[in-house]
Amino acid sequence: MYSLELQYTIKTNTVYWQLFKIEPMGKIYNYKMAMNKKVIIGLLIAIGLLSYAWTTNKPANTAVDKNSAIRLITPLEFSKLAKNKDALVLDVHIPEQTHIPGTSAFIPYNKITENKDKLPKDKTTPILVYCRSGSMSADAAKQLALLGYSQVYDLVGGTNAYKESNVSVSLSPKEKALGTVIYGEIATTTFTLTNYAPLPLKITRISTSCGCTKASVESKELGAYNSTIVNVSFDPAVHKDDTDLGDLSRTIYIETDSPNYPRLEGIITATVIKKQ
Repeated sequence: MYSLELQYTIKTNTVYWQLFKIEPMGKIYNYKMAMNKKVIIGLLIAIGLLSYAWTTNKPANTAVDKNSAIRLITPLEFSKLAKNKDALVLDVHIPEQTHIPGTSAFIPYNKITENKDKLPKDKTTPILVYCRSGSMSADAAKQLALLGYSQVYDLVGGTNAYKESNVSVSLSPKEKALGTVIYGEIATTTFTLTNYAPLPLKITRISTSCGCTKASVESKELGAYNSTIVNVSFDPAVHKDDTDLGDLSRTIYIETDSPNYPRLEGIITATVIKKQ
């Protein structure tokens, strides 16, 4: 063990350093050294300058703190956040599964960087990412954070957990804009009907609000957690008059055998003009 003692003698303008070495057996060895005050001050200044240079020239930590951008969320939180129209709901599970209703895009978890064009340009956009159990989405969330996205939400437990607290039959999107449609031409689009429930579903009837609009489904029977495509066509000239000109909206009705979701609706909008 060592003990350091500092003494300053005014007369000789000298600083005495005494270093005592104490051995276990109680013996004390004394090392004494005398230094001029100016020398001591010079050494202290030099040490201070070296310390400042080391701290200012220390390389900055430029690594991305990916964990600060990622938040783990429950199925209930996921459902609430998914209602935000600005959010991107992203399924990353492979092989591709039946998506949670309202899903915006599908990108395999290991191909996030190769599909940057499918991601929002605004890096502050909330991104809700999920897979089947949570492992693939965890990897995808890290990649999204490394790309600079600051609001990444990872569904804990994936769709396995989501199914336990969320049951629905839905038609998405709720509305499709066809844009400008030329009178005499037929516009087409699609909706997705999803049976996100543990029981099978039967489609009992399909109808529309106007004869100018027709709809059909690719499958009238859906198993648990399955989906089908609804094909829609719009022919504004079907009545052979001007009743279907201008800004229009038409509704698609789908009836099912589900007691909780007996009727679903989807809307198409269009601006119909005659070709000049």
